[in-house]
Amino acid sequence: MEPELDSTKAAAGNRKHLAMLERLSKRTAASSAASPEASPVAAFLSRFAAAKAAAESALSACRSSPDGAAASLAAASSAVDDLERLVAEASHSLPPYELRSALAAVSDLRAAHKLAASEIRPKKSFSFRNKSKATKNPPQDPPALPQPPPEQPKPNPDAILPGFGFRSRNGATLVKDLRAANEKDGDFTLADLVSCEVYLKGKCRALYIHKLRDCRVYIGPVFGSVLIEDVERCTFVMAAHQIRIHEARETDFYLRVRSRPIIEDCSGVRFAPHALKYEGIEDDLRDSGLAEDTGNWANVDDFKWLRAVQSPNWCLVPEEERLPIVDISEVQEREDCK
Repeated sequence: MEPELDSTKAAAGNRKHLAMLERLSKRTAASSAASPEASPVAAFLSRFAAAKAAAESALSACRSSPDGAAASLAAASSAVDDLERLVAEASHSLPPYELRSALAAVSDLRAAHKLAASEIRPKKSFSFRNKSKATKNPPQDPPALPQPPPEQPKPNPDAILPGFGFRSRNGATLVKDLRAANEKDGDFTLADLVSCEVYLKGKCRALYIHKLRDCRVYIGPVFGSVLIEDVERCTFVMAAHQIRIHEARETDFYLRVRSRPIIEDCSGVRFAPHALKYEGIEDDLRDSGLAEDTGNWANVDDFKWLRAVQSPNWCLVPEEERLPIVDISEVQEREDCK
């Protein structure tokens, strides 16, 4: 009778052990399936907290142990340097809010280290000076302060924007097939356009957009980056690896982008998914590494909004207001200036 009880207990214990292993397996799988973007940030925050605690501990030791203040001060300096290096190495993968918070913490610790160094550094002892010796060298006029250089004139943006493109047009329809251009896969610029419609087929390396008003711009894939500055009441439809937007107002962006779009000093900007089509665009997207829609068109970073809540400077275009797919296959190359 006893062997049967022992075997029953062993079986029950085995079942409990298997159930526990199954729970652990599920928990591990769930943690592995977590967002891949969250893991690097969580790992950084953990390492940052430990490094920050080490720096703060070294700074505290400077004041609590006067005899070993010099050694503690050196250790604190090294700890702050390590913390600064950690932030620099992780800066490319951190969201703007975490990055700015980390940089602010490093700056505060650096200031605290300088204050501690000034308190610990021995002060010069006071002594009377021999006036007879002092008068041997008569006081001299203080050295003249260097004069600030004359203000340089600001460069003309049109002169420094690279690449060929369309500039200084009003009320024009501008069409270019980059696949047939001699400057194929180069840089392209749009500058000083008012009330224009722009159609670019094919792909380019980089795109620079400066000072557009009331324009509609449809761009093929950009296998590098896009820089947009000073645009108002425009619509852009484009695909790129990186897109940075400065000083945009009341403008809509229909994007496919590999990284998160960045806005600065913008207001009233809206975002929606890519909506462009022409014959051969799928090949151009694939060749540019943009065949997959990452969904980053909706993940916008506002570098002038430091709070952890939604920036009021941008929003998504409501679905009922979004453009349908724009097909520019039949648009012929021309440059009409009205």
